[in-house]
Amino acid sequence: MLKWALALAVALSSLALITTGNGDEVPPASNIMLTSYENNNIKVFSDISPSVVYVTNTQVVRRRFSFNAMEVPSGSGTGFVWDDSGLIVTNYHVIYRAHKVLITLHNNETYEAEVVGLAPEKDIALLRIDAPSKDLKPIPLGNSSELAVGRKVLAIGNPFELDTTLTVGVVSALGREIKSLNNRTIKNVIQTDAAINPGNSGGPLLDSMGQLIGVNTSIISPSGANAGIGFAIPVNTVKLIVPQLLDHGRVYRPILGVEILPEYLAPRLGIKVNGVVIQDVQRGSPADRAGIVGLQEDRRHNIYLGDVIIAIDDEPVVNEDTLLSLLENYQPGDKVKVTTMRNEEIENYTVKLAEPPN
Repeated sequence: MLKWALALAVALSSLALITTGNGDEVPPASNIMLTSYENNNIKVFSDISPSVVYVTNTQVVRRRFSFNAMEVPSGSGTGFVWDDSGLIVTNYHVIYRAHKVLITLHNNETYEAEVVGLAPEKDIALLRIDAPSKDLKPIPLGNSSELAVGRKVLAIGNPFELDTTLTVGVVSALGREIKSLNNRTIKNVIQTDAAINPGNSGGPLLDSMGQLIGVNTSIISPSGANAGIGFAIPVNTVKLIVPQLLDHGRVYRPILGVEILPEYLAPRLGIKVNGVVIQDVQRGSPADRAGIVGLQEDRRHNIYLGDVIIAIDDEPVVNEDTLLSLLENYQPGDKVKVTTMRNEEIENYTVKLAEPPN
């Protein structure tokens, strides 16, 4: 009995010591010891998840056996707050063919989005919602050129309509190339093994400091679910595209003023060359002023090859995709060297690039 009383007294005295200066009790310390890795994951998710939004789109369909139209859910994905004016970034394919796009914020408030600009060739869409700035928390922007294989990355998204899900992995590879919805090549893509599933598209890929380093866009998977091979558009590409979409509604690419012969037509016309065949040159365009010519046709309807573009500033051009990608590196007014093949001879032209038409 005496031993029990002594033990109780010791316990009570110990509890009495666990107080603050004003007499309030301090909660006992947790027995769970978190690693620095876990703490970092928790902090990044806590800091950034309020910036991640849920994107849904609807399409108008006609009822069967009637002429009545109705809106139906068409798909969903992820996006994130770009700035506190209401700009939202997501993937182009997330809102493709949408009649209406809805954005749900972290506080479960939903807003109809206005499409500001589209870049299908980069799989980026810029939207705007009319939400209070206090509810809009932009993600800090990182620098994707500083990435290295093996660096930790975190993805936040809405896979399978499960909102704000965190997955963690590493940068698996850099400099990958993937195809966009309109079959353009997206270059310098980040490959990661952080789980990216349907619904994650358009969500942020983050570094361990919680900075945006990419926009999750696609996966390689036989089943359609995560197989450890996901891709993200680097943030440095997004930084270049967003101002163009804001000002012009599309990627602002200078032009030569030429019409390219579709690749599938070249074999039908007996054309076997490497490069881009110029079908026509717009009158008064930069290419026209430089002396570049397109296909020629005589009175007997025989077609003769004109200039075939094989390089821009000594960078090889193998198809229209590479030509457009190279032109994206310039501004209207820049002068470039256009190398062509005509009559089996190499020609070099100095062309001053022009602004694209509205």
